[in-house]
Amino acid sequence: MLSDKQASDIVLLDTREVCSFTDYFIICTGESTRQVKAIADTVSESLKKENIHPLHAEGTPDSGWVLLDFGDVVVHVFGSFERDYYQLDKLWEKACTKLREP
Repeated sequence: MLSDKQASDIVLLDTREVCSFTDYFIICTGESTRQVKAIADTVSESLKKENIHPLHAEGTPDSGWVLLDFGDVVVHVFGSFERDYYQLDKLWEKACTKLREP
């Protein structure tokens, strides 16, 4: 679903051993505001069809970061600059990387 919208640098982190508020982080990058929005919308719409709704959402495509919290899974969609700036992958480097797609 993420790669369908050309998300790049997709990472799935298993945070169960190092985090108390979620089991997995999905982190990906969109190259423009429009793409960040498209990726976040696709995630929400796809899961909504399965009757899965976010418990919380933060950020906006204009800010370069959208967070969708589904409880056990938190999805972070970053713009390129924001992904480099916040370095979430490095912050959670003790989590086990389950998937990494360029």
